[in-house]
Parts: sequence; structure tokens; C-alpha cells
Amino acid sequence: MLGVGFPLGASPAAAVSADIVISQVYGGGGNSGSTLKNDFIELFNRGTAAVAIDGWSVQYAAAAGSSWTKTNLSGVIQPGQYFLVQEAAGTGGTVNLPTPDATGTIAMSATNGKVALLINQ
Repeated sequence: MLGVGFPLGASPAAAVSADIVISQVYGGGGNSGSTLKNDFIELFNRGTAAVAIDGWSVQYAAAAGSSWTKTNLSGVIQPGQYFLVQEAAGTGGTVNLPTPDATGTIAMSATNGKVALLINQ
């Protein structure tokens, strides 16, 4: 599951810093046969300045869905650094994620879905 989307009515140009990107999305956490216990979303600061993400969120919707679930974010992502958002755990998996920078409860699909990074409005 890889994708970046924006809820209807959101403006991608005004949504977030161009330097902060979604670098990885994993929706198979805790599934039967998976290694990792949790779903996760990873952000990356590809810029040259620190970016404060207070008031931002990562959001998820099913591929054909229009209802979005969000995890609120706070903190600062330094240039060249990653920001790990741990999401829901399943009953499978054997390996914990590294210590996350934020924790949410979004249960993501292992096969498809939509993920967005937004400044909350």
C-alpha cells in the first residue's frame, strides 16, 4: 500500500511543507505471516531546515472510502531525519517497531488505501 491522497476540499499546495514527505507506508503489521507487529507511516525531511509539525496529522482512508481516520503529530523533524508514526497492532508479527516518534490507532489495509499528510484545519 503506497499512496498519498488528499481529502476532498483540502489544498495540497497549502497542506504541508514541500520538504516533509511520506517515505514509507506499511499496512501489514500484525497480520498472519508478517514480521512487524504494527502498521506504520514514516515521514522524512528532505530539506535543509528543521520543520515543526505541531498541528499536522497523517490520515488514512480505505481505497474506495471517503471516511478518513487521523493521527495527530507534534514535534520537529530535523533535516535529513525520519519521523516514525506507529499505528495499530494486529495479533500476528514477531518484531516490535523501533521507538516511534508518534503513536496512533489507525488499522491500515495491507493491500491498498490512501494516506495523506495534512496541516489540521
